[in-house]
Amino acid sequence: MAIPAAIVVVPLGVLFFCSGLVVNLIQAVCYVLIRPLSKNTYRRINRQVAELLWLELVWLIDWWASLKIELHTDSETFKLMGKEHALLICNHKSDIDWLVGWVLAQRSGCLGSTLAVMKKSSKLLPVIGWSMWFSEYLFLERSWAKDENTLKSGLQRLRDFPLPFWLALFVEGTRFTEAKLLAAQEYASSSGLPVPRNVLIPRTKGFVTAVSHMRSFVPAIYDVTVAIPKASPQPTMLRLFKGQSSVVHVHLKRHLMKDLPETDEAVAQWCRDAFVAKDKLLDKHIAEGSFGERQQEIGRPLKSLLVVCSWAIFLILGALKVFQRTSIFSSWKGITFSAICLAIVTVLMQILIQFSKAEKSTPARIAPASGGETSTRQDRQR
Repeated sequence: MAIPAAIVVVPLGVLFFCSGLVVNLIQAVCYVLIRPLSKNTYRRINRQVAELLWLELVWLIDWWASLKIELHTDSETFKLMGKEHALLICNHKSDIDWLVGWVLAQRSGCLGSTLAVMKKSSKLLPVIGWSMWFSEYLFLERSWAKDENTLKSGLQRLRDFPLPFWLALFVEGTRFTEAKLLAAQEYASSSGLPVPRNVLIPRTKGFVTAVSHMRSFVPAIYDVTVAIPKASPQPTMLRLFKGQSSVVHVHLKRHLMKDLPETDEAVAQWCRDAFVAKDKLLDKHIAEGSFGERQQEIGRPLKSLLVVCSWAIFLILGALKVFQRTSIFSSWKGITFSAICLAIVTVLMQILIQFSKAEKSTPARIAPASGGETSTRQDRQR
């Protein structure tokens, strides 16, 4: 991390990790004391507590970097967002797709109950990963033999979730890069599949399992397509921390779960067809610079700004009291301790930034399809 970037990132990191540890502590206490007595009460409390952390990242997009998100969907879908359970599938275009989803969830009133299927290593991330674990995110190892039962049991637990939730599933299994697109195109050509131009080939096993287990209590699938206009820089976590803006276009199409086919193979084909349509939609966006659908006004609420200001005041007052009582900077030990803490925060922020980078995600391995399954090898990489 360059020194100019560190000057900005480290103070934000101190705010995020200190406030996050407070949130984690509250979540842990509620998990131990409240969840054994009433799981739904715990979930309702955790929703509010988790939002105190997630809103800091929403603030990063809305107020620090002033990233512009344009949502294109029909009016009926827009009114239903946040008022129903939904399974959300999305192309994995940028390093901050998940944050864009959080912004839309916050506008829809369900930020604290927004969930995702994540790789298992994510829950080890200090503060953010721990909070995701307390919030019942689903963590997989990308090995179907190990993940099948984990996914099924996690989906089953959501059956009695007391609040509207979104469950995000990135069925491409990895972030989009040109190298991965080339590998997907080679795979498609060798397997007789439509050759993608803007997306990767979806890995359908997780999606099929999600549909089969959620069909009875989740009414809708939100088919989300993310695009970055040609004139806009690619958004990254580092750009956000440095306060550099970008533009993200989001297209959302609502499908009724009851309209999906009944058999597993037909559901898998539905998913593949959805990504073929998504590919064509992205072609249209590249040609015209827009999705063409009506743009909905999502605004920029003050809530995230108020939360961050409150956290900042709380931590500054707390730090002043510590300095007054301990005279921490009056000795070399205190100065050394403070320097070590700042170094730890710097390292943690660097880990968070590197963790989000598309180039660090696992590349797809291409192998010819066998046994009549057009995407078997890719599905096994889960």
